[in-house]
Amino acid sequence: MTALHTRPYCVGLTGGVGCGKSTVAALFARLGVAIIDTDDIARELTASGGAALPAIVAEFGEQMLDATGALDRSAMRARVFADADARRRLQDILHPAIRELATQRLRAAGHAPYVMLVVPLLVENLPAYRTLLDRILVVDCAPAQQLARTAARPGVGEAQAQAIIAAQADPAVRRAVADDIIDNRRRAEDLDTRVTELDRLYRQLARGHGRITPETAGGRSQ
Repeated sequence: MTALHTRPYCVGLTGGVGCGKSTVAALFARLGVAIIDTDDIARELTASGGAALPAIVAEFGEQMLDATGALDRSAMRARVFADADARRRLQDILHPAIRELATQRLRAAGHAPYVMLVVPLLVENLPAYRTLLDRILVVDCAPAQQLARTAARPGVGEAQAQAIIAAQADPAVRRAVADDIIDNRRRAEDLDTRVTELDRLYRQLARGHGRITPETAGGRSQ
């Protein structure tokens, strides 16, 4: 790598809840891409003995822990999506710690052709992550699909799904910052094809250490 690129080439993957980020990330992983998922990091930080738990307990109380001493995610989810101030306080605790671990893992992932950093709230926290990213990929789907998928998650339901979606950035805002978009309303075969196309592009860009030219960038694509 050049002096300007002291970390691997990194694609930020984001999208609204229920749009299929995990599915897309798994397809890239099968192609040998290193995946760093900030949701996984958040679970580590809030597992029993996790580094973020003391601050969370100090802020919200021990009633936010489950029987194992880990964060009771259902209870916390109900709390923060009913109270915007509580959500902000939780984010203030978690987001800096998540970014720090993500940065460490990104710098250690030089063996991969490139890295995909999965950040569900990337648009909402773009200034914090912008310097880590060379390109942004957004996964999108129809609003009705998004609501149905989110409401079907354990312990969520339609009312909470609507609150979660409402708390996230508008889809148009996500699309506006995207270099590439995957429309996840299509068939599974189309999704595979799209991921393969983007993987080919990202490998080419990674070989150039992120120096995008008109010949390699291919423009904003869907």
